[in-house]
Amino acid sequence: MIPKQQLKGLTPYKPGKPIEEVKKELGLKEVVKLASNENPYGSSQAVKEAIQKELTQLHIYPDGYATSLRTAVGKHLKVNEDQLVFGNGSDEVVQMICRTYLEKGTNTVMATPTFPQYRHNAVIENAEIREVPLQDGKHQLDEMLAAIDENTRIIWVCSPNNPSGEHVPENELISFLDNVPKHVLIVVDEAYKEYVTAKDFPDTLARLNNYKNLVVLRTFSKAYGIAALRVGFGVANAEVVAAIEPSREPFNTSRVAQAAAIAALGDQEFIDMCRLENEKGRSLYYEFCEQYNLDVYPSQGNFVLIDFGIPADDVFNYLLKNGYIVRSGSALGFPTSVRITVGSEEQNKEIIKFLIQLLVERGMVKS
Repeated sequence: MIPKQQLKGLTPYKPGKPIEEVKKELGLKEVVKLASNENPYGSSQAVKEAIQKELTQLHIYPDGYATSLRTAVGKHLKVNEDQLVFGNGSDEVVQMICRTYLEKGTNTVMATPTFPQYRHNAVIENAEIREVPLQDGKHQLDEMLAAIDENTRIIWVCSPNNPSGEHVPENELISFLDNVPKHVLIVVDEAYKEYVTAKDFPDTLARLNNYKNLVVLRTFSKAYGIAALRVGFGVANAEVVAAIEPSREPFNTSRVAQAAAIAALGDQEFIDMCRLENEKGRSLYYEFCEQYNLDVYPSQGNFVLIDFGIPADDVFNYLLKNGYIVRSGSALGFPTSVRITVGSEEQNKEIIKFLIQLLVERGMVKS
């Protein structure tokens, strides 16, 4: 039995430690996970009610075309229903795009560090990966354009970028879109769009008519708070969606997930609350970093990437022992930084207390 050559050395995604495992391992009664950019406020009450109604239908296959969800999302975003493709999380939409457009002899362009599934799936399809390093956490769009040739099939822009949190301003994105050749698919991943407060964040959906090679990715896993149910989607011109659809597995989003997503979409008051609380939380971290002279990227997501100037794993382990799970930058391309999900006000204040305690114990600040 011989697997694909390109799979050798490719490691599966490694999620953070589960809360129960950390409790058992360290003998802790309470553990807070701020590692996976989940919504600390959960999901809308309407989601829970929608899930409850679906529990009597578990023996029936879901609608493979996600018709009701398609209609709801199309109406909410003001796009045609044939412009939507749904996935088991936006991760699966990334996989479908790669399966559709990449093969041996083609290449794909992306920033680094960025969301790892772009690279992961490109490797599986045996495509060449061309990575352009971030500068100060930002995409270097001119250098990414320079990496394109006649064999380039996809160029990825993650905005806000995971893990840096930086976004691509509207004027920069439009200039970029104008210069990408028509044979290259431009995928703009906006998984954290609902948390964005920047005035210069582009309205990418409004650009779909002008750029036939543009795809916008969104998800219900972040602000909508249904990460466990796995619903993401892409928005593009109907011709692009029609090309991608054959690579989609049948029944790839469940009945429960579709019902939950529709209910989540219908409660925009909940989303507005989450955005406001998230902005307040980010401000707490910025104030902490300013007070203790730490570098932090200005994030438009529900997380902050803070550079402590010491090995990231040291910060990670210190917080872990105190009951907080964060994401070490050593696995993200930022070896002296940690990515912290913005939690509730109480969680943010407590973890900042432990971070100050760490700085004092390390002699980096005076007590």
